[in-house]
Amino acid sequence: MRKQSMNRDWIATARTLSEALPYLQRYTGAVVVVKFGGNAMGDDDAMAEFARDIVLMRQVGVNPVVVHGGGPMINEMLKRLNIESHFVRGKRVTDQATVEVVEMVLTGLVNKRIVQAIMDQGGRAVGLSGKDDDMMVCEADDPELGFVGKPVEMNVQVLRDLFNAGIIPVVAPVATGMNEGETFNVNGDTAAGAIAGALRADRLLLLTDVQGVKNAEGEVVTEMTPDDVRRMTDEGVIAGGMIPKTETALKAIEDGVRGVVIIDGRVSNACLLELFTEHGSGSLIRSTNLPPRG
Repeated sequence: MRKQSMNRDWIATARTLSEALPYLQRYTGAVVVVKFGGNAMGDDDAMAEFARDIVLMRQVGVNPVVVHGGGPMINEMLKRLNIESHFVRGKRVTDQATVEVVEMVLTGLVNKRIVQAIMDQGGRAVGLSGKDDDMMVCEADDPELGFVGKPVEMNVQVLRDLFNAGIIPVVAPVATGMNEGETFNVNGDTAAGAIAGALRADRLLLLTDVQGVKNAEGEVVTEMTPDDVRRMTDEGVIAGGMIPKTETALKAIEDGVRGVVIIDGRVSNACLLELFTEHGSGSLIRSTNLPPRG
C-alpha cells in the first residue's frame, strides 16, 4: 500500500472547504449575476480561471448568469474596418454602422469565446443577447449618442428556463428597441444591473480593474449602504468612473437585488472569495435588510 505524507497545503485546502460550508448552504439556489469584463477578457489564463469559478458556482447549486462587455474588441474591429468614431462630450456616438459592428463583436466573437471557456471547464453554457426573446428592450439613453440604449422593459423568463435546466446563460449587452428593426448597444454594467434587478438576484458581482470603492483616505470600503454611497458621492469621494458603477448598484438594489459587490477581477478566484469566504472581496453595497458579511 502506497503511503503519502500529509502536506500542509492539502490540509489548508480541506480546512477551507470545511469553512465554506455555511456559505455554500447560504447560496444554494441563489441567482448571482456576474458582470465580466476588463483585462481578464483578453487573457486566456484569466478567462479559463473565470470560467472554472463559474462552473464551480453552478456545481454547488448557485445559478450564475454571466453578462459581459467587450469595448477593446469593438475598438479593434472598428479600426480594422476603418469606421471612424465621433464623440459628443467625450462619449462615442453609436451610429448605424457602429452598432452593427458592436452586435457582430459582442454576440459573435466575445460571447462565444466565453461560452467555449465555460464548456472547456466542464460546464453547460448558452450564449444569447438582450435581443433574444425580447429579453431587454431599450430606448435611446441620449439621442445625441445614437444607438446607446437604456433598458425600459425586461423579459427574463428565458434566463430562468436556462438555469433551471442546469445551463449557464452568457448574455451580450445588445438589445432591441421600441421601434421595429432597432438595435441598441447597452453599457455592460447597466445591462447586468437591469438583468439582476429583473431576476431579483441575491447578488450582482461587478468585476472591474480596481480594488473597490475607496474612502477619502484611499482605503477600500468593504461594506456600504445606499445612504453611504449617496453621501460619499455628494462629498466627492466617489467620483469619475466609479460613479456609474455605484449608480448601477443603487438602481439594482432599488429593483430588488439584495447586494451588489464591486470586485477587482484581477484577483484570482475573486467571485469565490466573495461568495464562499468570511471576508468577501471588494466593496459590498447591501440593502438594509441584508446581514453583514461573516
